[in-house]
Amino acid sequence: MKPKEIEDLSFKIIEDEASGHGFDDRHWPIVRRMIHTSADFEYIQTVRFHTGAIENGVAAIKRGCTIFTDTHMARVGIRKTETRSFNIDVKCLIADPGIADQAVSKGITRAQAAVDMAAPDMENGIYVVGNAPTALLRLIELIKAGKARPALVIGFPVGFVNAAESKEELIRMNHPHISNTGRKGGSNIAASIVNALLIMADTD
Repeated sequence: MKPKEIEDLSFKIIEDEASGHGFDDRHWPIVRRMIHTSADFEYIQTVRFHTGAIENGVAAIKRGCTIFTDTHMARVGIRKTETRSFNIDVKCLIADPGIADQAVSKGITRAQAAVDMAAPDMENGIYVVGNAPTALLRLIELIKAGKARPALVIGFPVGFVNAAESKEELIRMNHPHISNTGRKGGSNIAASIVNALLIMADTD
């Protein structure tokens, strides 16, 4: 089978198995792509959308926003065709030469230092967290302090230490976000959400 045929059949299987999911035409394409990426239908129950999150994300993309990711895995998983057509920069600062020094000098993780470095350039952009709870917690702290103003936060850190807790903190916050409850997540899931938004922006 050709790649497009495989994708189409995968989406048909998802549609059949998730009938009656209850999402509308704006939210379902995002959840469906999450399931397509992970083969995990549990996201139907655990995904959380802030009011206006999709509209904010699509509008930011159409403006040619900067997208920051906490991992290179998330960065490379984001579709190139649409990011090029919207003149979007996709950046991951975790390996920036100054990040390790800042982390050591401040006694913080490199993920936190990367959020600090991105903050001045985050205005009306999208910040994507698919791995590090410390990155999401620092981002929440900066948003509450008015030091970071992303148009949308995609928060899907995965793991056993502070992953679920950091997402609960994001979900409680009145700032545009897409996230989920529980320990599951990952860079591939976070990238799949960006990709769904990019496709929406390209077809609106």
